[in-house]
Amino acid sequence: MAPAILSRRSFLASACCAAASPLLTPVTFAAMPGDRRFVTIVLRGALDSLFLLQPYADPLLKQYRPDLALDPSNALIDLDGQFGLHGEAKDLLPLWKSGELAFVNAVSTPYRDQRSHFDGQDILETGGATSADANSGWLNRALASIPRSDSRKAIDVSTSAELILTGPNPVDTWSTQTDLAVEPDEVAFFQRLYGNDPDFARAFGEAMETDKDSDTIFADNQRAANAGGIARLTAGMLRGDYRLASFSIGGWDTHVGQPNIFKRPLKALVDALTTLKTELGPEIWGKTAILAMTEFGRTARQNGSRGTDHGTGGLAIIAGGAIRGGKIYGRWPGLAEDRLFEGRDLMPTTDVREVAAALLNSQFDVSSGDLTSKIFPGLSLDLRSQAYLRG
Repeated sequence: MAPAILSRRSFLASACCAAASPLLTPVTFAAMPGDRRFVTIVLRGALDSLFLLQPYADPLLKQYRPDLALDPSNALIDLDGQFGLHGEAKDLLPLWKSGELAFVNAVSTPYRDQRSHFDGQDILETGGATSADANSGWLNRALASIPRSDSRKAIDVSTSAELILTGPNPVDTWSTQTDLAVEPDEVAFFQRLYGNDPDFARAFGEAMETDKDSDTIFADNQRAANAGGIARLTAGMLRGDYRLASFSIGGWDTHVGQPNIFKRPLKALVDALTTLKTELGPEIWGKTAILAMTEFGRTARQNGSRGTDHGTGGLAIIAGGAIRGGKIYGRWPGLAEDRLFEGRDLMPTTDVREVAAALLNSQFDVSSGDLTSKIFPGLSLDLRSQAYLRG
């Protein structure tokens, strides 16, 4: 049988997919007119906000977490005299200093008590008060509320869309073809034909290079996410017709040996954010807002295995040139036992849906009425209080 003829476009698509092949997540995109971009990153497994952004000035942190409270003199990066950033996230410091990274403390969905990953993620992605409140994702519903929405459509780089973009608005599927077979003579042909094409050369090089980490086996038997590959693919789409993207980074469920386990997903998150800025370029990055969010936080106290268990209040991370960064937002509840939720978790003081709603309003002019009735039903929202947006 004669080999299949590959067009330049299909080869580039396949090459990009191969470069980002060890994904833990589908990547979804929406095409629309306009200049602003919005990216959501779901941090699956429950990010420990008190480990990433440590309230080191509170002596209770060391009391609750003798093995997890980092030394502010060498392992923690002071941000404001009260909170310090985990030292492994040092590459985010330029974004912080340039006002392109911020944190919103003590956030959560309306989910309480049961602390199930499945239910927590369902509520995070559907945008309701319970997992039964909606059968579609809030990002999918937002597509219908963005002005001139008749031209919006979503594309998923996998076999199925994540819940956050599932719903009545059509979603196309772009399957990752990691088993693309190209014979040596075909490789040589494409090298000769498109050797002087920078886009081809880049995608080709990424596809041919073996990811050193792709064969690493984790305790949950999942392959590591190539965060740089995901971010490059995402940025490439956002440089074109697409204005909205969503993907996930897993590995945050740190019940045992948290100091070591935490490093891997944190590196993936850092790589994703820094790569997005580099690949988007100054002009597009300046019009981009990124929201990284997790299903719930973790316990204020460490457990007996040098880890933490499922909690409630957590952290939202926002980035991009379209946000007012260099600040820590949210009402900090403190760590005193009588201020903890059920005596064990960081008390939530901000609904994470407020953050998402404010970004949708800022980036795409989604109305307050649609935000509180169609996209996040029952949400109480005061857009004037969202100080982390550039005005």
